[in-house]
Amino acid sequence: MGFELGSVLTKLGMVSTSDHSSVVSMNLFVALLCACIVLGHLLEEHRWMNESITALAIGLCTGIVILLTTGGRSSHILVFSEDLFFIYLLPPIIFNAGFQVKKKQFFRNFMTIMLFGAIGTLISFGIISLGAIHFFKKMNIGSLDIGDYLAIGAIFSATDSVCTLQVLNQDETPLLYSLVFGEGVVNDATSVVLFNAIQSFDLSHIDSSIALQFIGNFLYLFVTSTMLGVLAGLLSAYTIKKLYFGRHSTDREVAIMILMAYLSYMLAELFYLSAILTVFFCGIVMSHYTWHNVTESSRVTTKHAFATLSFVAEIFIFLYVGMDALDIEKWRFVSDSPGKSVGVSSILLGLVLVGRAAFVFPLSFLSNLTKKSSSEKIDIKEQVTIWWAGLMRGAVSMALAYNQFTRAGHTQLRDNAIMITSTISVVLFSTVVFGLMTQPLVRLLLPPPKPFTSMISSEPNTPKSFLVPLLGNGEETETEQASHNVPRPTSLRMLLSTPSHTVHHYWRKFDNAFMRPVFGGRGFVPFIPGSPTEQNLGQWR
Repeated sequence: MGFELGSVLTKLGMVSTSDHSSVVSMNLFVALLCACIVLGHLLEEHRWMNESITALAIGLCTGIVILLTTGGRSSHILVFSEDLFFIYLLPPIIFNAGFQVKKKQFFRNFMTIMLFGAIGTLISFGIISLGAIHFFKKMNIGSLDIGDYLAIGAIFSATDSVCTLQVLNQDETPLLYSLVFGEGVVNDATSVVLFNAIQSFDLSHIDSSIALQFIGNFLYLFVTSTMLGVLAGLLSAYTIKKLYFGRHSTDREVAIMILMAYLSYMLAELFYLSAILTVFFCGIVMSHYTWHNVTESSRVTTKHAFATLSFVAEIFIFLYVGMDALDIEKWRFVSDSPGKSVGVSSILLGLVLVGRAAFVFPLSFLSNLTKKSSSEKIDIKEQVTIWWAGLMRGAVSMALAYNQFTRAGHTQLRDNAIMITSTISVVLFSTVVFGLMTQPLVRLLLPPPKPFTSMISSEPNTPKSFLVPLLGNGEETETEQASHNVPRPTSLRMLLSTPSHTVHHYWRKFDNAFMRPVFGGRGFVPFIPGSPTEQNLGQWR
């Protein structure tokens, strides 16, 4: 009996020690997050040093300190988990991108965005995969199969255009900004859909039937994921419009919006769809209908809440990437052949450069053929900027690499360790080096006009202030809509040459006639007596 009691107490002591170490780790990580925010604020005027680079630098420095204090045994305080990334950190980032996107600009350039984000990603995926097969087989880095090579193509097709978005100005270059922003979101979704499709097929014996099934599965994931997001957004709009929670509590309105958005993401995961596409289009639909159905206080709360959650999640990811870059476990496997690891990283970086150029310039040429107005065409300087914006690799590439080449965050095979360390090297190099060069390059290619250089915003910056010009929930007023003299398409060529105005015009008519009367939206929500909004207005009368 005494032995059993002693054994239980020993186990409880071990659990207590483990829990305490977890508490210490979380305290340190939260303190580092605060440090990233403070430094980001102090460096606000130096836009070449964004929060991503700041978080990476702090993570690297922290990793060095932990390595020294632990005698080289560990460099991070948290073990990477795909569940942590895909279930908790990625949803608020992608949802906020859709929720606060300026829909008029996004859908006006929708065809070009889809051309770059979907078709362009497929081209980049093909080039990177073929290049990896050609070069890595000659280098004899390990027993990688065809599925691994295709996964490498999907991993390094996922871009991170945050650095460029921080420098661009929507008022100066509205077309360029909307293309870079929209393509970045669609690109991430396409890359993840590709990655999921690769993992769901046995690619050891590829034939025409397997290829057709692969393409069909890709299109199925793309369409069904989008439709699920739209349906979830419409359901939230209809529920809030009919029940009008704001009569009694604005907290319920905010809670139902957050939970419905997260539910759409988890439903996509449950049915093995692309959760990124689902939650992105759920965000767009919620901002178009649901957001206008809630009270004024709930509108302000939701905009800032979603932006803040997204901001903290992004910093968390980059901070961890910086710390994990020095993980001694992974580097130990490649310590005997550092030259090979550097060679793999260099080849991957070169393939990223070539793969990006292979679709940006040809697809820009095709897009320009359908445009009549010179203001809608993408000139060569803007094409170079778009090419550069997609060279950075970030959190999505890291998460996909961990999913493919590790088990529970750990690597035990040499070839897998080489791919993980190479991915870390590419992410660090592209984010820091290309990120630091972004502002000088953009200012060289696209110098701001004089009227804009003298304009200084009087509003305080938010964590996502660089996205505010494009990311508003503002839409055209009825007067602005009426001012557009939209010609009816008389031919297919005319429809293709003026897709933005024509499609937007007919969608607006359909939206006002059928959608908004059912699901609410701007100008279609009745004012209900007793709502918190009316009570607040009554206090000021």
